Amino acid sequence: MQRWRPPEGWRRITTLDSHAAGEPLRIVTGGVDPIPGRTILEKRRYAREHLDGLRRAIVFEPRGHADMYGAIPTEPVTADGDLGVLFMHNEGWSTMCGHGIIALTTALLETGERSGDVVRYDAPPGRVTARATRDGTRVREVAFENVPSFAVALDETVDVEGLGEVRYDLAFGGAFYAFVDADALGVPLDESGFRQCIDVGMRIKRAVMASTPVRHPESPDSADLSFLYGTILTGRPHQPGADSRNVCVFAEGEVDRSPTGTGVSARVAIEHARGRLRDGASFTVESIIGTRFRGRALRAATVGPYAAVVPEVAGSAWTVGRSELWIAPDDPLREGFVLR
Repeated sequence: MQRWRPPEGWRRITTLDSHAAGEPLRIVTGGVDPIPGRTILEKRRYAREHLDGLRRAIVFEPRGHADMYGAIPTEPVTADGDLGVLFMHNEGWSTMCGHGIIALTTALLETGERSGDVVRYDAPPGRVTARATRDGTRVREVAFENVPSFAVALDETVDVEGLGEVRYDLAFGGAFYAFVDADALGVPLDESGFRQCIDVGMRIKRAVMASTPVRHPESPDSADLSFLYGTILTGRPHQPGADSRNVCVFAEGEVDRSPTGTGVSARVAIEHARGRLRDGASFTVESIIGTRFRGRALRAATVGPYAAVVPEVAGSAWTVGRSELWIAPDDPLREGFVLR
């Protein structure tokens, strides 16, 4: 049978599809022109201003769904970088994505798009170095050294509509999160509590955003790093061998199926700041579906006025296929839509 080709004027996007601990990652491998910018933050600004229709077409229905996540690799912007990377979701362009680093590294190495076992990424918040553990051609695990992560505030309170006064910790792990004890709110951290997590997580996110300025001392512009990305609901693990369960509600009500790599980084910073996690000790976190990432504090650092740690997060990913997406110029839904 002759292979059908899209007509003249249709846009063709090629992708690798993967997941890390259950959270999807759609990796764009072709069909996108080089993204201008001398730095990754400049490339991210360009993408926000000029490529948002493309983002929606890739991650929204009918090609994606409300919880799809995507990545566009770029050329590196540093002398020793291997790749740049921009991440995207249902609300826009994120600053960093830990599950994305694990899934992207796994997919690129297993398919031969890149060789070696180490990939140095230029990401919006800084250098992220991923190291793969292989079993032949299969990548069994990826551990990435993240940007310095830090606790901004511990045991803060905010008044949340319908919930009253809620206690939270605010921390950065490549993105800013408000961490809240789910037990105190009566929210189950499993599939039965999925929609309740979205409702409560978004209410808390909006309340914290309205009450607390979120500023990264090295990038104070809210268009770059200085914004609250999500709420992470924490609780007791459901299975032996884990230390906690995290459910991250981010962007516009997305729920991370993985334990959230940047969230684990921020959680390591919180546990270290509280004196409950010593340097080098592991901290294992479950997701809403029971999958796991492992975090640890590699070394101390400082970010502006904050005592920080350089975290390492490890997990596994699977490459699930290749896609060729077609975008017809006369399709009224060419930029997609979302129903939840």
